[in-house]
Amino acid sequence: MIGVGERMLELSNERAVMFPKERITKGDLVDYYLEVAAVMLPHLENRPLTVERFTKGIGARGFIQKNASEHYPEWIRRSEVPSRARAGEASNHVVCDEAATLVFLANQRCVTYHITPVQCDRLELPDRLIFDFDPPDAGESSFAAVRVGALAVGELLRECGLTPFVKTSGSKGLHVVAPLDRSAHIDEVRAFGKIASELLARRDPDRFTVSMAKSERAGRVFLDYLRNGYAQTVVAPYSVRPLPGAPVSTPLTWEELEEPTLHAQTYTLRNVRERLRERRDPWAGMDAHAGSLDDASLNLDAILAKA
Repeated sequence: MIGVGERMLELSNERAVMFPKERITKGDLVDYYLEVAAVMLPHLENRPLTVERFTKGIGARGFIQKNASEHYPEWIRRSEVPSRARAGEASNHVVCDEAATLVFLANQRCVTYHITPVQCDRLELPDRLIFDFDPPDAGESSFAAVRVGALAVGELLRECGLTPFVKTSGSKGLHVVAPLDRSAHIDEVRAFGKIASELLARRDPDRFTVSMAKSERAGRVFLDYLRNGYAQTVVAPYSVRPLPGAPVSTPLTWEELEEPTLHAQTYTLRNVRERLRERRDPWAGMDAHAGSLDDASLNLDAILAKA
C-alpha cells in the first residue's frame, strides 16, 4: 500500500515488464507518473480522459479505453460525454483531478493518457486550439519538415493574436497548441484550424498537405486540424507513449525547437524527470494567455485577403 494525498492505494505486480527491451516495469511506470503528477495534473484536470492500456506490456496488443471500468473506486471522478453520432448514447470517462487517480490508472497498466481540447463543464466550447503534425515516417528529413511546419504555424498564430505553445508528440511529430477563452463553439475552432492549415499547405505544397487520405500525401507532412473536433483527443503533456524507449510527449520552449538534435522522442521516461528538476514546465500557466477566436478569425481573414 502507498499513500497518495488522502488516498491509500494497493499496488500489484510491480515487477511486471511493460517495456520489454528496456526492462521498464509497471512499478517504474507508477513511480514515473507519481513523480510527474504535480506538473502533469494541470494539463489533465477537468478533462474527459481516454487511456491506452497494455495488460501484457507494450510487446502485446493494447486497447483504447474511454469508459471508466465498473470496479474503479467511487472517489475517481467520472464525466459523461454524449455521443453526437448516436442519440441517447454517451461515454463515461475518468477525469484525472488528483495524483491518486493518475497512479491508480498506471497500476491498471494504463501507459498513455489522451485528453480533449475541452473541459467537462463546457464540452462544446474548447479552451485549446490544436495542430498535430503527422509526418510520413520517423526519419530525420520528415522531422525537419515537421519542425518547419510547427514554426510556421506558431508564427501564423502570433499574427492572428494567439499565443502558441509547442511539444513533442513522443512518437513522430509535434503538437502546437494555443489556449482559448472558451467563447467559440468547437465547430468554429475546427473551421479556423482547417483554414489556417490550408493556408500553410498552399504556401508550401511540396512539404505539407491537408489531405486525410494517406495515398494522397506523397511523402508530405499532414497538417492535422481534426483534433479540434467534438470528442477528439490529443496525447497529454508528459504522457508516456507505448513505443520502444518509452518516449514522453514533452512541452518545449520555442527556442528548444530550433535545436538540431531535437526529435519527437528526445525525452523519455528515463530522462524527462531530470529535465523537470532543472527547468520549469514550459506550458505552466498557459491559461493566462487564452485568446479570442473571434479576434483571431478577423486577423486570419485579413491575412487571407493579402495572400
